[in-house]
Amino acid sequence: MANIEPITGRYVRVPYEGEDYRVFYEEAGQGIPLVCLHTAGTDTREWRHQLCDTDINSDFRVIALDLPRHGKSIPPAGWWKEEYKLTAQFYSEFLMAFCKELELDNPVIMGSSMGGNICLHLARNCSSDLRALIAIEACDYSPGWWLDWLWNPHVHGGEACATSVYGLMAPQSPEEYRRETWWYYAQSGPGIFKGDLYFYSVDHDFRAMAENLPGDIPIYFMTGVYDFACTPEMTEKTAKKVKNSECIIMEEIGHFPMCENPVTFKKYLMPVLAKILQTS
Repeated sequence: MANIEPITGRYVRVPYEGEDYRVFYEEAGQGIPLVCLHTAGTDTREWRHQLCDTDINSDFRVIALDLPRHGKSIPPAGWWKEEYKLTAQFYSEFLMAFCKELELDNPVIMGSSMGGNICLHLARNCSSDLRALIAIEACDYSPGWWLDWLWNPHVHGGEACATSVYGLMAPQSPEEYRRETWWYYAQSGPGIFKGDLYFYSVDHDFRAMAENLPGDIPIYFMTGVYDFACTPEMTEKTAKKVKNSECIIMEEIGHFPMCENPVTFKKYLMPVLAKILQTS
């Protein structure tokens, strides 16, 4: 019998501000919608372990999407006419448009890195349409990562991006998965990593707003001790400002928990999912 994974891949058309975006997503399981957001410059493959985990997908409909320009989601028409820069407005509004097209009922949003940072914006503007937020490797401000040299024609973009983030992973993470994460980054489209980092380090500055979030849905902050882009101290400082939040610091994990060390990450994730189930 064929060893076929439970993941199903589909395309959905997402209209947003006059554009018709063709978006690729993968899903598995049933239950509460759990929308998973990839890190800068990568795609849904980061979430393959959680999509296939029966302990997760038996209670959650796990959905991972490729943002436009990422993975199998092609860029919008005329994409070559301007430099790509991801903004908080586009990111948050497009995510909610995606959820609307799939008719998701109060989904949980779980994102890592830039996908974690956008959770703060979602908490501010979209909490009435969400059930909970899981902000992985996230904080209110993460400067210093928007790098001009990533667009230099003398730089091998894919390998430079991949190698620049390789050190963000914990030494305890299996080498197989660390190299696999490197591979995802090496395959990013030209300028996509840099454009994502515009949101991550420039457009995302929540320092003056974190204390004013409504707190009407729970936010779970989860950060690995080996992350030096968003350190545990940065996450703890942010979580102290945010009402109805919980801060979880993960041992033996770096910046990419779900794909660099899924076994260790699961030990921290399952209690969070259990709390969401109990209150749903």
